[in-house]
Amino acid sequence: MSTTTTTGKYGTIVVSALHARAIFGKLRRRVDDEGQSLIIKMRGSPKAVMLSIRDYVKLAAPEPEVVRVIGEESERNGTSKMSWREIDQIITASRSQKPKR
Repeated sequence: MSTTTTTGKYGTIVVSALHARAIFGKLRRRVDDEGQSLIIKMRGSPKAVMLSIRDYVKLAAPEPEVVRVIGEESERNGTSKMSWREIDQIITASRSQKPKR
């Protein structure tokens, strides 16, 4: 198991899980301050990734174009005028129809 930190392509930090544990604070600061990502390996295989919250939001949040298309479809379907109560009722009804595991 390697105890060194290497920087791969695109500024990605690659580190063993054991070493990451020992220098977690330093790695977190590099991810946050320098905008780098971190790949954590166990027994030579990549197992996890650490990203800054800024990069995570970019990955998790829908693109503005997607939001616009969904809004237009909602206008066409008439669902844009639904209240939260109506939405909750539809969700509850849908969940009750699903078979329980």
